Amino acid sequence: MQIRLEHPSDETAIYRVTELAFDAKSHTQNAEARIVRALRADGNLTLSLVAETGGGIAGHIAFSPVAIDGQHADWFGLGPLSVRPDRQRQGIGSALVERGLAALRARGAKGCVVLGDPGYYGRFGFVSDGALRYGDVPTRFVQRIVFQGDAPPGEITYARAFDLGGP
Repeated sequence: MQIRLEHPSDETAIYRVTELAFDAKSHTQNAEARIVRALRADGNLTLSLVAETGGGIAGHIAFSPVAIDGQHADWFGLGPLSVRPDRQRQGIGSALVERGLAALRARGAKGCVVLGDPGYYGRFGFVSDGALRYGDVPTRFVQRIVFQGDAPPGEITYARAFDLGGP
């Protein structure tokens, strides 16, 4: 498996992998694939990595800027993270998260937020202390990892593309 930055020629494969990864989750209505496309179109896809195997693109991870209480201060949001269903539970998602977080640190980011399973994201250093909020999402699912400086409290605002999915 090779993890690399996306190429323009990967856009269709990324859309399809994201569609497949979230297809069984009826509550999402394939918003994640549209969100990635909109982030790219809006210039807010800060970091986009793919996991490539002999069978093509098996996974994708996106990072985009976020504001916390209206302040844009080098914080980013992780997501969507997508792995083809036939390749899940093989370490592809973990490798994408680790590589993405390392790249953000190298760029001088202050931190990263994620909405997701604390059991999964906790292994990468994400924590939920209740100080971050995102709409009506229970705070245990609103997590952050601090790379440098203090952990800001407040309401997270994602890029406009996430309005496709809503809080």
